[in-house]
Formats: sequence, structure tokens, C-alpha cells
Amino acid sequence: MRHSLLWTGLVAAVALPIAALAAGPFTTFETGLRDAYGQYRAALFQSNTGNSDATTKAMQALSGKWAVLEQDWGKSPPPQYADDAAFPDTLTAVGTIIAAASKEVAAGDLAKAHATLEDIRAEVGALHIRNGIMTFSDRMNAYHAKMEQVLGRDLAELGDKSTVVLLEDAAVLAYLVEDIAAHPAPEASDPAYAPLVEAVRQSVLALQTAAQAGDPVTAKAAVGQLKVPYAKLFAKFG
Repeated sequence: MRHSLLWTGLVAAVALPIAALAAGPFTTFETGLRDAYGQYRAALFQSNTGNSDATTKAMQALSGKWAVLEQDWGKSPPPQYADDAAFPDTLTAVGTIIAAASKEVAAGDLAKAHATLEDIRAEVGALHIRNGIMTFSDRMNAYHAKMEQVLGRDLAELGDKSTVVLLEDAAVLAYLVEDIAAHPAPEASDPAYAPLVEAVRQSVLALQTAAQAGDPVTAKAAVGQLKVPYAKLFAKFG
């Protein structure tokens, strides 16, 4: 138990990137999790675009990779989760979500499958929160949660207050995107990475500029431009 607590405390205190840690169960599991999460991102993205064939392919890959994680770690957690009694339940819960979404994809209901798959984000995020771990994907998910809140605002209802509210929203998004930039993805050496991060940053800057100017029309347009840059970064690296 002391060994497990040491690992958890280390990650919580300094948020070391996975690649910086010595090879072993910690790294092996997190690398496998990120690999599976890549297929999860693909399934989310493709189901949202309505591409049935690509979604099916991503779901099959996700199902296979998650089955390996369950088999290898379900009864013998890596050290960072050794004290988490809910760890096996999380693996099982994600597997159940994958199975449900796979059936929805097979039935041709990609929109429902996409909504079902969103629950995986919450499960993995909760796993990391419980154990004091913060990854690149967790930071991306924090940005996503705030972005969705901003996209869901009824700006017409806010009236003259809309730019004030959006200025506050933009400040939070700016903090979150800088947090992402300060803690790069493991694949940050990929030439595509930096431009995609910068595109997210610029979308937030456009919103800040419009809100600061008190221009509700331009600010509303800027809100509409937040999702695409994020989605591109998420699909490839998130």
C-alpha cells in the first residue's frame, strides 16, 4: 500500500508525463489506456460525422483494445490504482458502454452511439481524479466541458449582458487552453500537433477580442468557431 500511495502522491504533486516515468506496470497500463483512448476518440469523431463504416472500424478496434486492458489488469491493477477499490468496476463499466454503443452502431443509430460513448470520457476522467492523476486527455476534457457550456448559452436571452458573460467564459477557456499547451501530448513532436493547439488558442483569442469590444454579433460568431479547432485537436491527439 505504501508503494501505491507513493506513486499516487508523486503523480498528483508533479503531474509527470507518462513518458518520463520508468518502464513498468505504471507506464504499461497508461500507454495501453492511451492507445485504447485513441480508438475511442476516433469512434466519437466518426460517429459524430455520420460515417458508419469508419465508426464500425473504430469501435471494433476499441472493443479489442479494451478487452485486453480488462484481461491484463482487471484482477491485478497497476500500482497507481492498487488502492482504488472501484478500479475493476471502471474497466467493466467502460466495457459495458462499448458493447452498448457497438450495438447502436450496428443498428445504424450513430447519434445514439455517440451520446453513449460520451460516458467513457466521464468514467476515465473519474478514474484519474480519484487517483490524483492528470493527463493530456484530462486537460482536453476540461476544456471540452467548458466549451460545451459556452456553446449551450442562450445569448439572445442574455441580451446586453452577453458580451460580459462571454468575456468571463473566454478567460476560463484561455486558461484551459494554456494549460493544454503547457502540458503537451505524448505525441507533441508530430508536426501536426503545434498548429492544432495554436488553432484552438486563436479561436479563444477571437472570442476574447470580440467580447472585450462589446460586439455581440462578432462574439456570437466567435462562439460558433470554437468547436472545429477543438474537434481536430481532440480527434488526433486528445
